[in-house]
Amino acid sequence: MFLPRKILEEKLRSILTEDLGKGDVTTMLLIPADSTAEAEVIARESGVIAGVEEAEVLAESLGLKVENLVSDGEEVKTGKVLMKISGKTRTILAAERTILNILSRMSGIATATRKLVNKLKRRKLKTRVACTRKVAPGLLYFDKKAVLIGGGDTHRLCLDDMILIKDNHIAVVGSVEKAVKTAREKVSFSKKIEVEVTRVEDVLKAAKAGADIIMLDNFHPKQIEKAVKTLKKSGFYGKVLLEASGGITAKNILEFASTGVDVVSLGEITHSVKALNISLEITKTE
Repeated sequence: MFLPRKILEEKLRSILTEDLGKGDVTTMLLIPADSTAEAEVIARESGVIAGVEEAEVLAESLGLKVENLVSDGEEVKTGKVLMKISGKTRTILAAERTILNILSRMSGIATATRKLVNKLKRRKLKTRVACTRKVAPGLLYFDKKAVLIGGGDTHRLCLDDMILIKDNHIAVVGSVEKAVKTAREKVSFSKKIEVEVTRVEDVLKAAKAGADIIMLDNFHPKQIEKAVKTLKKSGFYGKVLLEASGGITAKNILEFASTGVDVVSLGEITHSVKALNISLEITKTE
């Protein structure tokens, strides 16, 4: 994932602006305007680091100097210094929490994703681990990028990424077949069509109607196996991608990933993320 630096700066500055309000009154009262400092950003627990680029871009856009000691995607141990920041003390302190929030959240997502990906690899499963659009409002780009850094699949980045026909679309249109066929007739050749089904009997209907991807929504593993068997019998297995979604967690992911699906998607790696513990410590002042 890539954004031009100026666009990324705008996104990050808007987050910082929200935190600053009318200004950091504590720092203004206690820290002389001409004070300079050096600081270290430190991992307080082991994990996969993500958000290094974002932290660097934000800090440098504020006139601070940054020395990165790790790269995005790198696994670190507790106590590892991730980066060194130097410049105006007031600026470092005012931006501290925003920098840490970005790093901590993105690293938490990347760490959780990497654990799931490795869990499947150890079982020699090629099933992809994907996230959903259940992200923090305003942080879609950062949450999705963190999943990518962790080795997962971003799924749809935005609503214009591909056609994804969900239950409410079908409720309005009338049926799975009609929805898929209508989309197939009207959509650009550049867009794939995915359709969400909630019953085993709709899986074959979706495949025959021309879906590229079928999302098995809230299926139990046994139901998924039945759907796979149906597609194999009809000759569609391997010609359409299968995604299992709904009710999948770190505890049961292997059960779902072993059913024959191509993708397992989980909302918890973004909507219920545990931020990695990262801190910023001033090491020198002048």
